[in-house]
Amino acid sequence: MDKRDEIILQQLEVIRTMSENNLSRMKSDFWGFPKPSQPAENKTAEKEKKNTPPTNPPKPADKKAIDQKTEEPAEEETPENIEDLKAELATYIGLENIKQEVSNLINMATVYKLREAHGLPNVDMSLHMVFSGNPGTGKTMIARLMGRIYKSLGILSKGQLVEVDRSQLVAGYVGQTAIKTAEVIEKAKGGVLFIDEAYALTDKGGNDFGDEAIETILKAMEDNRDDLVVIVAGYIELMEDFINSNPGLESRFNRYLHFDDYTLDEMLQIFEMQCKKGCYTLDDEAKAAVKEYIRTESEADDNFGNARGVRNCFENVLVEQNNRLAAMESITKEDLMSITAADIRKAQGIEETEAEDTAEESAKDASCAEADEPTEKEA
Repeated sequence: MDKRDEIILQQLEVIRTMSENNLSRMKSDFWGFPKPSQPAENKTAEKEKKNTPPTNPPKPADKKAIDQKTEEPAEEETPENIEDLKAELATYIGLENIKQEVSNLINMATVYKLREAHGLPNVDMSLHMVFSGNPGTGKTMIARLMGRIYKSLGILSKGQLVEVDRSQLVAGYVGQTAIKTAEVIEKAKGGVLFIDEAYALTDKGGNDFGDEAIETILKAMEDNRDDLVVIVAGYIELMEDFINSNPGLESRFNRYLHFDDYTLDEMLQIFEMQCKKGCYTLDDEAKAAVKEYIRTESEADDNFGNARGVRNCFENVLVEQNNRLAAMESITKEDLMSITAADIRKAQGIEETEAEDTAEESAKDASCAEADEPTEKEA
């Protein structure tokens, strides 16, 4: 291996490490909002605790007793400031009607707690909600934010989000579904239980126990009305059928939030936010190429997935950027940060010669159009 090969290998390792770090910093949220982190001192204490061997290691015979113990509750975090949460909501791209609905819920919950503090009676406040909309429109993100908001206002004690679908609620044998669902509910107490594609619970087959899961959830909503919020989500038409399938669902879910698809400009903003979060830069030509890439992909695939589709486009572009950098003999910090129009076109599957031909044809068409226009003298 000669010197040049060694340099290329070193550059590839730097690129790979930076790409992994940038993507991991984005967490699981497409919009780039980090989850609340554990205080540094807690992390240090926890690390030291893990590295300290137990004074009396448990015997194998004691394992069953240990497994049956209830987990110690995690140390409660200080509730976030409601004004900070409102400010975060305002930064979310699009979702204008959702922002208004969430603001209404914040105001309602705030007044409810004030009346309670002054000894005034309150009507029953149902916070359970139906979220409808296509995948990637921000439903899980808003559900997570609602948990944090309700904890901030003192409505929920913990504010965590527990996200499940049918497979995590329904079992294959009589009696097991109620147990499985009850375990999920226990984890969600004090926070938000988010059931994605909830209508799958009513897709009855030969031996289906979805109704058993629904009845268990309805009972838990009644028994834990002061410290549990349930949000069901899915496509709008299917969610309407789901809610109408059971009188108990109709009576408990009376708040409907519909999530519109993102516009092309909004999806471009999401892409740019991902770039900003990962310390990547786009010039004007690259930005135009990204917009065309997203437009083409979203129009060609009905299952593009809004923000999820944007994330896929972003990751495809990073692959092509890394390929380009790996072929360079020397790489600067600016190179590592820059995403070019060529990277985007390659991610889209367009070769540079094809892109150049398209640009030349566009320029030729424009010049022909100008030549066809009558001059001021001819007019």
